[in-house]
Formats: sequence, C-alpha cells, structure tokens
Amino acid sequence: MTLAIRYAVRSDVGLIREGNEDSAYAGPHLLAIADGMGGHAAGEVASSVAIAALAGLDQHPPVSHPLEALAAAVASASSTMQEMSAADPSTQGMGTTLTALLWDGTSVAICHIGDSRAYLLRDGELHQITRDHTLVQSLVDDGKISPAEAAGHPQRSLVMRALQSGTDAEPDLSVLQAQAGDRYLLCSDGLTDVVTSDETLRDTLTGLADRNEAIEKLINLALRGGGPDNITCIVADVVLQDDAEPATGQVSVVAGAASNGDGRPRRADSPAERAHLAARAMSGPPGPRLAGPGTDDEAELEDEDETSPPRRRWPLVTSILVVLLVVIVGGAYAAWRYTQNQYYVGTDGNQVVIYRGVNQKVLGMSLSSVYQKTGIPLSKVPSSDQQAVRSTITSNNLADARRTVGTIRHAYECQVYTTAYASWLAHKPKPVAVPVTVNGKKTTKLETPAYTPAPKAPAGGCPPQGASG
Repeated sequence: MTLAIRYAVRSDVGLIREGNEDSAYAGPHLLAIADGMGGHAAGEVASSVAIAALAGLDQHPPVSHPLEALAAAVASASSTMQEMSAADPSTQGMGTTLTALLWDGTSVAICHIGDSRAYLLRDGELHQITRDHTLVQSLVDDGKISPAEAAGHPQRSLVMRALQSGTDAEPDLSVLQAQAGDRYLLCSDGLTDVVTSDETLRDTLTGLADRNEAIEKLINLALRGGGPDNITCIVADVVLQDDAEPATGQVSVVAGAASNGDGRPRRADSPAERAHLAARAMSGPPGPRLAGPGTDDEAELEDEDETSPPRRRWPLVTSILVVLLVVIVGGAYAAWRYTQNQYYVGTDGNQVVIYRGVNQKVLGMSLSSVYQKTGIPLSKVPSSDQQAVRSTITSNNLADARRTVGTIRHAYECQVYTTAYASWLAHKPKPVAVPVTVNGKKTTKLETPAYTPAPKAPAGGCPPQGASG
C-alpha cells in the first residue's frame, strides 16, 4: 500500500497588481510555487522559467535522487535566466522565489529559496517547514525583534536570497517523511503578508476538507485584507493509494503566469504540454496561445478548402495605411523601449521606491512602473530629502538610482541611530557612591552600574551627534 497526493491549485492577481507574476505547478509527484520579481514582464518570465525547469521532475516512476534532481533543476533555471538577461537587458535583475516539494514513495524532498512558504498540517498542528530568506526573518532569528513585530515591519518583504539572474542559486534542501493524513499548503507571500496568523491558516485547513474550498477561503481572506500582491495557493493531501479517489481526476496543472496568464489552472499532464510550457517560458511573458497541432485554430484552418472564394488583393490606399500603421506602432514601441531603460527615485504611498521608465503619462497611461521597493518609510527620511523624493530624483541608469537610494538609506539609518543613541545616552546610569573599607577605614568610591552598550553607528559613520560613547 503506497502513499499518493491529491491536490488543488489556484492563483489570483489580487486587487492592486496589474498582472500576475506568480507561477505554480501541481502534479502527482511535484508541487511548486514561484513568485517572480523584477517588475512587470521580467517577474512573469522568471517564475515561468523556474516552473518550466522543475516540471520535468513530475514523472512516474519518481526520480531516484530527488534532492540532487531539484538542485540540478534550480541550477538549470538560474542558467536560463542568465542567458535571457544577457540577450535582453530589460530582463536584467529578474528573479523569483521558489518552493517545491518532490515526492519519492513515503518521503518528500523540499527545495526552498525566498519568502514563499510551505506548511505541514499533521495531527491538527500546523508547522512551517520552510524558513523565509528575508531581512526580517534574520532579525527574528537573532532575537532583535519578535515574530509579532516582524509581521508589521516595513522591510518584511526585503528578500535576501532568491533564484536570480547574475547570482548563484543557494536553495535550502531537506527531506521529510510523509504520513497518510498529512495536509500541505504552499503559498506565495501574497497570502502570508496579509493573513499573518498561523491560527487562521490552521483553522481554515482543518475546517474545510475540500481542498478547493480551503484555497478559495484563503484567497478571499487575503483579498479582504486588501489583496496588495498576487496570491497563489496549493493545498495537497497525502492519502493511501487504496483509499484515494480515482487517479483520472489528478492531472498535472500549471497556474498563474506559467499558465494562460489569467491565473486559471491549465492542464500540463503530457510531455507535449510540458514542452510547450518550457518553450513559453524561454520566449518571454505569457501571451495568447497560437494555433498549433491539436488546437481548434488548426481545425478551423483545415476547414478552408479549395471551394472557398479567392481573397481580394488589397488596394494601394489600404496598403499605404497598413505601412503607416506599422511605422507608427513600431515608433511607439521603440519609444516605450527607450523609457524602460530609464530609472528614477520616487514614492509609492509612504515608501521610497525605484521606478522604471519616465515620470510622464501619455493618453492617461503612465510610462513608468515600480521596479524595486526599498523598505524605507518616507516619513522617516530626513526632511531635507523628503521633498526631493516626492518631486522624484532622476537617474542616468539603474546603478545611479541605487546609489541615490543608498545615500537616502544612510541618512535614514543615521536618523534612526541618532534617536536610539540619544535615548541610550538619556538612560545611561550615572556613577554612584558605594561604601568600601580600605586599610580598615570606611570610605566611598564611585561605581557605574552595568548598562547596555551604545548602539552602533551605520557603516560609513554619521554626523557628530551620532558619535558612539
């Protein structure tokens, strides 16, 4: 008697984002979620590349060395993204998180990098089986902030490790023994950044036996919380093969950017479908499906026979108009591509961000989009810099924009340090007279009670009032 998994998957664009940069895959042996980064289009490509690289591991019989197979697939995805970035500068800096579970009999191999998550519900207890590779998680691990403080930290989305072009991938790899009755949840941070309570996740997973209903409730909870990001969830149950529902209902599916682009699951249960998935990931952002073998489009083309009336040749005026239209569209595209090589520093709500494009609108459409969030609250930026950021600071290139952000960040960190130092100085205990006996005579000496060390100044130093004492 063997173990099998039964699963459901769904991806939602959320209420704020214009497109879906999440991708997901669910099959009889593989579950995977990737959350793309790097701005519109590039993030979609990165997550699709990661899913395409892993999809081939969903095979029967299962791969013999799952951890090695996962590591090799991640390395392949990283190499593919590097090649794509070298060929198209607009995709430089793209990356994705990746969380994947690969089943091999009674064990499950876990591959994780970034801040998407995997949870295990066993015997009514919920366990997070992946660790976020974020700045905030490192602060929690070091005991500098509590988990409750981490949930509302302004830099909670700052990822320290990801599957990214230009850097070596360093995923966490581990193995877990599976048991019948286990339930797994894989999700992007579009869920956990909003639904921060483990108790809520546990109650939802235990209270709804139907996997699709559990996913729907989780996504609705994230949407009611504002839905600021794409939300992708996979819920999977481990069952005994003899007790499972018919296997015919368990096809491999992809969702999100790696699917048709609308978040709806799409079948990928054949080698041809998986090859199509990989080809689409290599070619760029998801788009409309083209006519191909086995599609309705090809059938319609075959219906046209020699009895069809001949098409009229286009008159000269129509041809000229078409040429003009091509020139106009081509020029507009070239201008748009030019703007996408421009960057500037501005605000998105109460946060300093780097924008890609130019700070202008054409026909009501913005020519820029948020490229990178810095996690620096505008309200904490020194007043001398706030107005400049609100008015936007133009940059020659991305490196120049990041240098500007570095200067702002240093001023912000110095302000935080100065406040902390002033508080430390105000509470630093003063020396007190302590009675002592010296050579049989009673006298006193000054002693300073123990106190916490002064906070450290940021690298590079701060103005004189921030000098340590």
